[in-house]
Amino acid sequence: MPGKTSAATIKVLYYKTFILTLFFPLLFLYATAQSGYSIQQHEAPPIKSIRGMNVLPNGVIWLSGTEGKVGISTDYGEHWTWITVPGYDTCDWRSLVAFNDKRALLLNAGEPAHLLLTTDGGANWKEVYTNHTKGVFFDGMAFRNAKEGIAIGDPIDGRFTIIRTKDSGNTWQADPFDALPVAKEGEAIFAASGTSVRIMPNGEACFITGGNISRFISGWRKWTPVEWRFIHGSPGTGAFSVAFADKQHGVAVGGDYTRDTVTTGNCLITRDGGRIWQPVITPPDGYRSCIQFIGHHTFVATGTSGTDISEDGGLNWHKISQEGYHVAGIAPSGNRVWLAGSKKLASFGRSKL
Repeated sequence: MPGKTSAATIKVLYYKTFILTLFFPLLFLYATAQSGYSIQQHEAPPIKSIRGMNVLPNGVIWLSGTEGKVGISTDYGEHWTWITVPGYDTCDWRSLVAFNDKRALLLNAGEPAHLLLTTDGGANWKEVYTNHTKGVFFDGMAFRNAKEGIAIGDPIDGRFTIIRTKDSGNTWQADPFDALPVAKEGEAIFAASGTSVRIMPNGEACFITGGNISRFISGWRKWTPVEWRFIHGSPGTGAFSVAFADKQHGVAVGGDYTRDTVTTGNCLITRDGGRIWQPVITPPDGYRSCIQFIGHHTFVATGTSGTDISEDGGLNWHKISQEGYHVAGIAPSGNRVWLAGSKKLASFGRSKL
């Protein structure tokens, strides 16, 4: 009779549904493995949230985050030493620059601002800069060579905060107020992973913004802002991280961290060094707080709703893990990527990298 389903048909449909339900996760894992990425979970670190990461040659990795904590490994992550910097156990170290296994700089997000230097692998720390100005909030720190570095923070009195060093971080000076880039109403920088401030391959710095408006701003002494079609309009929206493959090709990611599965306006690419930014074809699968260039046209992006890979310069993305992290780091050899977040640490490699 028309419109009637036989018992045999129902039985076949039931078993098909059962088989798909049972094997779909395995198929997903198989597809992930076939793409060459297999994420390895490491022992949970003794820190609530990791935001800063530097992966250096010879197996050296530095991590930083909440509770004033810093993690150091000198054997490719096999063993870790965890330090709570004395007197700074309430600091959230979101900006981290490490030069080797002995020398590193830490900068917290929040008020007051503290910038610390160690030259003995974290055994001792020296405060090289402090700022008690109301509203001070640094978002990122980067070096363009062994001596010259910059740290950039949210606007105070309508202009972004900038400090610089010319002696490898031993001393820091604030830029004159009139030389600071002007912020628009409701515009700020995100310190989600310390990668909203970068050194571009041409040696200039850049930073990206969000909130009521989102912009890409680059320069060194003089700053050039570029408006783009990134999601914006509320305090949780905008660009969160940017990375460049070379002087021309770069990718920025972000989104809305309050709705971390939204993909609208969460990724743009440039092919002319940041002058023009264009939407991608297939965006990352939600809000992403950190992007890193791996090599061979490949980028990795991670955020609270998952981790994605693009193998065509950022045009198309596919998810390789449902696990979300705050920050990613790439080994200088290019064969290992590290991911860290809230009480979790992972890594993956790919033979063709």
